Amino acid sequence: METLTLNIPPAVGLTDEQFYQLCIANDEWRIELTAAGELIIMPPTGGESGIRNSDLNLQVGLWNRQTKLGKVFDSSTEFRLPNGAFRSPDVAWVKTERWEALTSEQRRRFPPMCPDFVIELRSATDSLKTLRAKMQEYRDNGVRLGWLIDPQTPLVEIYRPGVEVETINFSVEQPPQLSGEDVLPGFVLDLSLIMNP
Repeated sequence: METLTLNIPPAVGLTDEQFYQLCIANDEWRIELTAAGELIIMPPTGGESGIRNSDLNLQVGLWNRQTKLGKVFDSSTEFRLPNGAFRSPDVAWVKTERWEALTSEQRRRFPPMCPDFVIELRSATDSLKTLRAKMQEYRDNGVRLGWLIDPQTPLVEIYRPGVEVETINFSVEQPPQLSGEDVLPGFVLDLSLIMNP
């Protein structure tokens, strides 16, 4: 199955509560809502993407367990961005201070914030153009560092506020290592583990 996009007319709209209940009632699907009112229904990922996503979360999670600087989220977590969109990055990280500033109700539901760090991993059913737009949306909403990893091309795009997107093309045999820079201090992602699931 491919990604399905439904247009929700402004006259119909969805409140935050209605969108939350829609997601709960259809928990077998990954559902996002764009700021323009498009409801995006994504199929489950295949085996290789699942392995890659799991390893990405593991690597960020192990770094965070050692540093205790924030909270790590997987792709089942939906964030309500400042522009009103609801998005689920494959990996997300939020500084502890920002997370603790939320109420317990906000933490239980869809956190109303843009993560400090996100990773989007392109799967076989993902459009690169759509993922690039999503990464730009994260950047426009306050993400401090974002990585778009495309095993198919293969390439990595690095998104930072206020600067052009950095593109790294590479071979599967010699993938780069990515630095968490000052957002995830000391974190280095070894892409060789991701490229060869």
